[in-house]
Amino acid sequence: MITTTKQSAVSAFESFFLQHGEEGGEHFRNHVELVVDTLAEVFQTMDRPLEGKTVHDIQQELRGVLHLPEEPQSLHEVLEEIKGPVIKNSLHVSHERSMAHLHCPPVLPGVLAELIIGALNQSMDSWDQSPAATYVEEELTRYWCQLIGLSARGDGVFTSGGTQSNYMGMLLARDEFCLSKWGHNVQKDGLPESFKKMRVLCSEEAHFSVKKSVSQLGLGEQAVVPVPVNEDHRMDRHEVRRTVEQLEQEGLLPYAVVSTCGTTDYGSIDPLDGLADYCEEKGLWLHVDAAYGAGLLLSEKHGDKLSGMERADSVTLDFHKWLFQPISCGMFAVKERKHLRLLSHHADYLNPEEDEKEGIVNLVNKSIQTTRRFDALKVLLTLKVLGTRLLGSMVDQTMEVAQFAAGELEERSVFCVENPYPELSAVVFQYQPKGSRDVCGLNRKIQQKLFHEGTAVIAKTSVRGETYLKFTILNPRTTEEDVLAVIDEIEHTAKQMLGGHLIE
Repeated sequence: MITTTKQSAVSAFESFFLQHGEEGGEHFRNHVELVVDTLAEVFQTMDRPLEGKTVHDIQQELRGVLHLPEEPQSLHEVLEEIKGPVIKNSLHVSHERSMAHLHCPPVLPGVLAELIIGALNQSMDSWDQSPAATYVEEELTRYWCQLIGLSARGDGVFTSGGTQSNYMGMLLARDEFCLSKWGHNVQKDGLPESFKKMRVLCSEEAHFSVKKSVSQLGLGEQAVVPVPVNEDHRMDRHEVRRTVEQLEQEGLLPYAVVSTCGTTDYGSIDPLDGLADYCEEKGLWLHVDAAYGAGLLLSEKHGDKLSGMERADSVTLDFHKWLFQPISCGMFAVKERKHLRLLSHHADYLNPEEDEKEGIVNLVNKSIQTTRRFDALKVLLTLKVLGTRLLGSMVDQTMEVAQFAAGELEERSVFCVENPYPELSAVVFQYQPKGSRDVCGLNRKIQQKLFHEGTAVIAKTSVRGETYLKFTILNPRTTEEDVLAVIDEIEHTAKQMLGGHLIE
């Protein structure tokens, strides 16, 4: 018999969990409505992408919020407490003038899917923890593999994003090379004796996660060989050939090439078909990092820029960049399903070998994660509610606005545009007034002032050692008028900083 004390304790816990039945449903609805009302109130009053406060101010406001009580508080009280210090002080990425990083505004179906994901709390490692979710992810993986152009032998898995996907690409490339060249199983026997000779080639503007991954995989940063880019910031395939030949003459072992489809700064796309030709000729693993450029898979106007991606051995896709999903949501795909077996480990309590023989799908077999979220649901809801054509037009819209931004900056004599014909939706530029001795310092201060005032959120980057500014247009609601307003604000801010003595 359960004692009265235990019953009252359980009763006290109940209000903090999802419960079945009419009463549980009403309780859940009331809590969700409180959160929605709080967010709606903030969104209705926010007319800027950022409140515009200093680091010190935000830290001070957060101090009271971060006091953790011993006794429960009502959700209403807590929401009121965090509304200003946390919610209002956050970067509002859905604002039209938030255009700094590869940090997209999430579409509503994706946001609402997050609620379902959290409520269901499926764990994507074994089928018995995610009976329906497993097949949703499998089918969506198949869909994106087909969209890339991979054959029926292709496969993939959802990931936390580009860094994890690039890590998986480098892991499989390393292990496949060791297996095919020396018959050496890295998973069982560790790195082979000649591992210090192994080399990976990538663009000098490739994502930092390539070098980070190769380093973490035990080969060291020195195993990554940067290849020069041309004036369009694309990796030069002739330089790839020259570099491979040089490495081989030195007795080294180049085994993989990483091609970037949408560099972080410029959105540049390496020559995919040319690199695929050379990698096939030399037997090199070709990994395509399309974390940014994957949005073009749905574009009706620019999809041809991805020609050659289907020939890659592995591909990185991010849905939380240019496909408007809440963080985190990415995918890793391979041309040959068999390579995913290099990741597989069996645990009797989770994914026993008997399950595989019986056709039970345990997704942990092809992931480096164990517990993993049901992120595929966000993509499913988004594709079904919006449709692929509308999503593609959203991508195309951001491209058009980026091209407009580059053109407008080019027309103004005080700006120098590094990529006047943007390949994707990023524009890199510098404010260059006549007579200014510290152009880098000026551009840095412009970016910081706009950010701290909350006027606009733009990025800064380095070009040949100098500070440049950057627009990353990922919001299809950002208009040409928004871009004009931000460019005007940059000029106005610069002139204020120069004391009004700018020589036109």
